[in-house]
Amino acid sequence: MRLSSLFTISGTFAAAAAVSLVSAYFSVGMIETASKSEVLSELDRAGLTWAEVDTNGLQVYLIGTAPDEAKRFQALSTAGRVVDAARVIDQMLVEEPEDFAPPHFSAEILRNDAGISVIGLIPEATDREDLLSQFGDIAGDAEVSDLLDVADYPSPEGWDEALRFAVGALRDLPRSQISVDADRVSIKAMTESGEAKSRLETTLSRRKPDDLQLALDLTAPRPVITPFSLRFVIEGGKAHFDACSADSAEARDRILRAATRAGLEGKANCTLGLGVPSRRWADAAELTISKLAELGDGSVTFTNADISLIAAEGTSEVLFDRIVGELETALPEVFALSATLPKAPEQSEEGAPEFVATLSPEGAVQLRGRLSSEIARQTADSFARARFGSDQVYTAARIAENLPNDWPVRTLAGIEALSKLVNGAVTVTPDMLIVVGNTGNTEASAEISRLLTDKLGEDATFDIDVEYVKKLDASLGLPTPEECELEIVEIIGDRKITFEPSSATLDSSAKDILDELADLLKKCGDIPIEVGGHTDSQGRESMNQELSQKRAQSVLDALRGRLVPVASYTVKGYGEAQPIADNGTEDGREANRRIEFKLLKPEPIEEVQTTLEQVEEEQGAEAQADAPAEGTGDE
Repeated sequence: MRLSSLFTISGTFAAAAAVSLVSAYFSVGMIETASKSEVLSELDRAGLTWAEVDTNGLQVYLIGTAPDEAKRFQALSTAGRVVDAARVIDQMLVEEPEDFAPPHFSAEILRNDAGISVIGLIPEATDREDLLSQFGDIAGDAEVSDLLDVADYPSPEGWDEALRFAVGALRDLPRSQISVDADRVSIKAMTESGEAKSRLETTLSRRKPDDLQLALDLTAPRPVITPFSLRFVIEGGKAHFDACSADSAEARDRILRAATRAGLEGKANCTLGLGVPSRRWADAAELTISKLAELGDGSVTFTNADISLIAAEGTSEVLFDRIVGELETALPEVFALSATLPKAPEQSEEGAPEFVATLSPEGAVQLRGRLSSEIARQTADSFARARFGSDQVYTAARIAENLPNDWPVRTLAGIEALSKLVNGAVTVTPDMLIVVGNTGNTEASAEISRLLTDKLGEDATFDIDVEYVKKLDASLGLPTPEECELEIVEIIGDRKITFEPSSATLDSSAKDILDELADLLKKCGDIPIEVGGHTDSQGRESMNQELSQKRAQSVLDALRGRLVPVASYTVKGYGEAQPIADNGTEDGREANRRIEFKLLKPEPIEEVQTTLEQVEEEQGAEAQADAPAEGTGDE
């Protein structure tokens, strides 16, 4: 009985132990599965998809290759938030670091009256000494501050071209800040005048390499406008400005909006300048332009604080009186209004007197019509010759009586107005002066308006119909580098730049060619040109190469002496290596002894064929090889 009880108790304990072991086994399995699943989910939510999880009992193993140490530590931290960190076993690897990325190369160049300062990081391949030497040439006697660092990495694509362009631009900009990157150059600079600003914008934009981004921020000082003037005309329902000045951008915008409401169409230019007679200039201009629109045809002219309003012939006197009264009441105190309602002139039996001066595109001037005396005719002729050149003036004006007392003044003012044009005509009548023509100056209408107002008075009636032609603008109508290269060939033609025998000294006969080339190259600006020297095959090859180099240098020095901008020019002696004729004859040797000008163009970037393009090309070649031949023969 007692033995049976003992076996029963032992069996019970054994069964309990077995049940406990089975329960523990399944519990551990559930914990492993749950831990693995939860850790994987948390790693995925953290974007650490490269990490894998394995478990062994309560231990959690992290497996995988981390991109870097930071990601490995992040994976450990993420797993530690799910299970006890003591259970996490790190079996992760870390990728080997790649080569360090090259640094960002850039340079900041500042130039002012004190000198040139340059700071930045440049590649070791950049010739630092040569760069500083160029800065020294530009700065002259001023100081060059070198704050450059150097890194031993390859130069990024486009760096040398960008730096060369920036140095060239620095030569033309005495007060400037230039930022240089491999693919971008930013320039902030102060220019001497509006004309210089336009010229530099055109030159720099044309000179930059094709793949370079250029950011230009050029400013010019505001001119002092004397007299501060504005002239607005409505004729036949069409409105235009002959002159427009404003003291601020806000004033300009207000004036132009008022003109648009009065019938102005298209773009109009209003010069910002100094010398405004009143801070209420825009108020007076806006008001007067609006009243002129109510009046209809006519003109309004501001000369400082004096305003001249001239209505068209036939304007209602009631309307005219109302407009003038409203203006006199509303204009700011400093402004004085003079209003005129013209009456039709009386006609003589000979018709209205007239004087006409014409200017042809070739520069020839003709003076025709009526003048009041022989002295007046001689004065007009001398004045025109002084303005246009003695050989360009032909005078055919006749002497007439009963001309207005101010006729000589009006004719001389007309001739002076004509000198502001490239071609055109001026017609002078007793009650009107008409100027028509073409110009390359955007400010020509304003300048003519100020001139006629000053010479004829504020009440003078004149009409200006001057068209701005871009190709006539000396600051914009510059030849392209390719056009310059062709014009060089045309200038030289059958002639040659010659030298004294076996010498690099220019022959006296080369003077005319060099003078003509210098005139052209000054217009071309700073373009990359190679001056190449060539010889015949007589003598030793090394001596010929040296002689050709010296001759090319002599030509460059001669152009520099004629004030040609040669900063971007290079010289190269080819010796006898590139003959264009047979060196066995005297004529051939003479032809081979020459100077050539060649425009340097950036070398095209070789396109790299992609793998897909190679596969397509190979497939196409195979298909062509399998196709039946359609014919034979060379193409």
